[in-house]
Amino acid sequence: MPKLIRLYIVNCAIGFAIAAAFVAGMVALDVAHLRHLILGSPDGWLAAVVLVLFNGVVFAGVQFAIAVMRLAEPDEGPRGGRRHPMPVRSDPIPVEAGARVVKRRG
Repeated sequence: MPKLIRLYIVNCAIGFAIAAAFVAGMVALDVAHLRHLILGSPDGWLAAVVLVLFNGVVFAGVQFAIAVMRLAEPDEGPRGGRRHPMPVRSDPIPVEAGARVVKRRG
């Protein structure tokens, strides 16, 4: 299996696992009375599946995007350090502020 396909499948599985934990946490903490809505309805399992599915799509996409961005090679420039201090001028710099006069009719 190509490395990119394996990377995609692994990160999607991680994203769906995070989504399942997220939905389980929302149900456990009873966010917006989801526990009552899901456990109190005969079709509550469908709501839980839809929540996991839709959150899984989002979390899997984010997880894969993070994995792809981490594939980039590191920059070959300086890392960190101090910036050179800017020279401080103690004398004020004159700035011309020209304004035009607008005559109103009336």
